Amino acid sequence: MEIWDGYFEDETLAGVDLIRGQTIPEGLMHIVSEIIVRHEDGDYLLMQRDLKKETYPGLYEASAGGSVLKGETPIEGAFRELKEETGIQADSLIQIYRKINNKRNAIHYGYLCHVNGAKDKIRLQEGETVSYRWLPKEEFLKFADSKEFVPSLRERLSEYLESIKREKP
Repeated sequence: MEIWDGYFEDETLAGVDLIRGQTIPEGLMHIVSEIIVRHEDGDYLLMQRDLKKETYPGLYEASAGGSVLKGETPIEGAFRELKEETGIQADSLIQIYRKINNKRNAIHYGYLCHVNGAKDKIRLQEGETVSYRWLPKEEFLKFADSKEFVPSLRERLSEYLESIKREKP
């Protein structure tokens, strides 16, 4: 059983535990951390969602991520999710967005992780991911607009995607 802290939209603790899979009461939110991984050579890591996932089965995400557990901060949850879903143990993360998702009763925190080293050391998490791929920036930007990419993540990443389009080569 996965337990989350319940929050109000202003991110103050509500003093209520939320249970994964149960309906979140109106007016309450939980926190989700998402981590975009960029290799030192400029390539981006995409993870393919498990084919049995309830939402967006088989689609790709440019992130590892998930709900922050009871007692964790958003960044602590990000470090944990990154390690669980990719095997990457990061030293630091850079926050790139915070978005409210009223449809999912979630506050999404987005982080960027810069990595170096071997690209073939990514570890998949059973029940979460089934494959991965690295894409250069230009291919990543095109892929993010495709039907193979999780649309809700594309929306949350929109400002970041626009910012990397403007980067000088």
